[in-house]
Amino acid sequence: MDFGLVLQTDPPASQVVSLMKRAERNGFRYGWTFDSAVLWQEPFVIYSQILANTQKLTIGPMVTNPGTRTWEVTASTFATLNDMYGNRTVCGIGRGDSAMRVAGRKPNTLARLGEAIEVIRDLAEGREAEVDGNPVRIPWIRNGRLPVWMAAYGPKALALAGEKADGFILQLADPYLTEWMVRAVREAAVRAGRDPSAITICVAAPAYVGDDLAHARDQCRWFGGMVGNHVADLVGRYGEHSGMVPDALTDYIKARQGYDYSHHGRAGNPSTDFVPDEIVDRFCLLGPPEAHIDKLRALRDLGVDQFAVYDMHDAKEATIDAYGQHVIPAING
Repeated sequence: MDFGLVLQTDPPASQVVSLMKRAERNGFRYGWTFDSAVLWQEPFVIYSQILANTQKLTIGPMVTNPGTRTWEVTASTFATLNDMYGNRTVCGIGRGDSAMRVAGRKPNTLARLGEAIEVIRDLAEGREAEVDGNPVRIPWIRNGRLPVWMAAYGPKALALAGEKADGFILQLADPYLTEWMVRAVREAAVRAGRDPSAITICVAAPAYVGDDLAHARDQCRWFGGMVGNHVADLVGRYGEHSGMVPDALTDYIKARQGYDYSHHGRAGNPSTDFVPDEIVDRFCLLGPPEAHIDKLRALRDLGVDQFAVYDMHDAKEATIDAYGQHVIPAING
């Protein structure tokens, strides 16, 4: 199993670079960041510094979207980084939550997202693609490679990931929901005539190593609120108890009262008081190293290829080091 580190690009950028270097020293193979231009610093600028200061780490957004940048700009940016540092990037992409809503826009449609996945990948790998009805090719790209991994929760999005994406990003670590969603992605791949085993499965969730579970839960409760944004969209689209989405995902948002993006992805987010301890425990990895190891083994048995640690809490360095010392060797040793 691969391991990734997920950060927000809060200033100073040097701290983001330092944490990514620390992650690589501890056996992490991927470095991810949020991508929301209003809330945080521009990630692609910081990626160049991360790549320059690491040797093998693969870098990308978790996740970008098709609406905040034109597709040829996104492709060219990835291709430039790959040309400078070797093919060490991955494009995580979704409909757009904070990046779009903070700017007063609605998330992108799935149709637009599906088109963008193919166009961005084709352009970044040097092939011609159609952009706004016009054929476009980036002529200087040689031997480019850009895997595109799609974030999804709902049935239509899961189907799209299976049909078109190189990888599937699931932003929660509940084994029951992981099994349900991975199966949906793989079944969609089979229907599309693709090899389901060729789709990389990445689970991303907060991890907090320590014995004080109450403190760990409070540091990671924000995640249930972030996931709740997407769940609220699903309930609005499909209704409650529709059978289209598992009740185990949707039931907990009944007490949700809206969301303040100024606290997005941060410990102590007041918009996440509705998230019960049970959801924090299900969605995240908390407790001593043994608890993390047990849950990761269960996820690996479900076909998860990578676990990406959301490291947005008060123990960033300690979590990276604990994973490097105890967790990663136990999983991959």
